[in-house]
Amino acid sequence: QVHLQESGGGSVQAGGSLRLSCVASRIIVGDYCLGWFRQAPGKEREGVAAISTRVGHANYPTYLLARFEVSLDKAKNTLYLQMNSLKPEDTAMYYCAAAEAPDTLCEYYLSGDFNFVYWGQGTQVTVSS
Repeated sequence: QVHLQESGGGSVQAGGSLRLSCVASRIIVGDYCLGWFRQAPGKEREGVAAISTRVGHANYPTYLLARFEVSLDKAKNTLYLQMNSLKPEDTAMYYCAAAEAPDTLCEYYLSGDFNFVYWGQGTQVTVSS
């Protein structure tokens, strides 16, 4: 069992930056895929970044590659999402998630939230124009 807790959300003007954090309740040992998802009102949840714990390979949807960056601090059991040049359409609840998976599958896990077993409660990001 892994408990995840996000933080770092808030309100920011367009063009600004935020860094989200997600702390895991225990050391992540083995092959895991850690992801960030978001869900805006009336929309489906979508993956915005994923990273494999063993290799550290990061994956993003093409349209976010230039603005979002995911990273992992294993010593702190913490996953981060750096978001730059934020736009109003980035407004959503952001969730971190975890699943046992080999590095080779993490890229594909990003496309489906059903792949992830463990979820945090979410942190709200609001971007004003």
